[in-house]
Amino acid sequence: MRAVVAVAALLASAALWWPAAASAARIKEVAAVQGVRANQLVGYGLVVGLDGTGDQTTQTPFTTQSLNAMLQQMGVTVPPGTSMQLKNVAAVMVTASLPPFAQPGQQIDVNVSSMGNAKSLRGGTLIATPLKGADGQIYALAQGNLVVGGAGASAGGSKVQINHLSAGRVPEGATVERAVATPLSQAGDFIQLDLNSVDFATAREVAKTINKAKGEGTAQALDGRVVRVRTPQDANARVSFLADIENLSFDLAKPAAKVVLNARTGSIVMNEAVTLSACAVAHGSLSVTINSTPVVSQPNAFSQGETVAGQKNDIAITQQGGALVQMPAGTKLADVVKALNALGATPQDLLAILQAMKSAGALNAELEVI
Repeated sequence: MRAVVAVAALLASAALWWPAAASAARIKEVAAVQGVRANQLVGYGLVVGLDGTGDQTTQTPFTTQSLNAMLQQMGVTVPPGTSMQLKNVAAVMVTASLPPFAQPGQQIDVNVSSMGNAKSLRGGTLIATPLKGADGQIYALAQGNLVVGGAGASAGGSKVQINHLSAGRVPEGATVERAVATPLSQAGDFIQLDLNSVDFATAREVAKTINKAKGEGTAQALDGRVVRVRTPQDANARVSFLADIENLSFDLAKPAAKVVLNARTGSIVMNEAVTLSACAVAHGSLSVTINSTPVVSQPNAFSQGETVAGQKNDIAITQQGGALVQMPAGTKLADVVKALNALGATPQDLLAILQAMKSAGALNAELEVI
């Protein structure tokens, strides 16, 4: 019994002393087969059936031109010079993403966005719109009822709106008419795996993992992004081979230290590799306050003067001094966050502080401003 209790205690405490496993990932999560990608499609069309919320034809003449061209194709000729006051039609741009290996007859989702001054696309129907690729060829045909996630109402000069009304989506609204050839079937003896980001350690580990599972010499890392892999010639065997290597797991190397700053929103994101060197930071703020008070100059009685309205402006400048804060060297992300929080600065202030720390050599990370 004593031995059993000792073993149980040892296993229970293993979580405290056993080294933590490195972060693992599958090859499909860090790399993609070259040529196996989506293709963007775009088209121009008309949405009809709107409840008086379409384009104002006097301000969007291209809507009228498009409607005339569509009517002519259907055998309807509008007399020249006819002024059509349309309210239920809107000119739109239709976009879609053609997934890899898509075959004729399959359906894909499309996004529809207003081009003119239509108030809402809610309740509209997209008329048959050809979708073209970058080469000018038609790859899909879109048509269907729009799904708009917003709602709105207006009356008497008041307006209430929820979400966006000028764009919608047609689920499975396009039918693929032409397939895009992929290099996978024409790759010969080798295919190329492209890493999502440049990293020599990751490229080496991907090649080592494939060689361990499929035999030495199967994979070769060419640079920090490209890994060349020898594959079977038979199509069925190649698919099975790719399915196997995509699910192979390996340990990811620690990423390069990086801090991303969004200057528009004040967002700051840093990864676990960011560290700080010992430094001292002082931060203060300067605020300018302007108060405007309306004043009226009233003339004396019987002076035949005029009443003059003016403004009295009071301007005050306040400067808040910042104490010099010593920030110790931190080797963990938690230490870095704790040190930055000690400054008591807002995210907008941290944008300037982190840039200054980088210039002083105290921030051991790459700084990227987006």
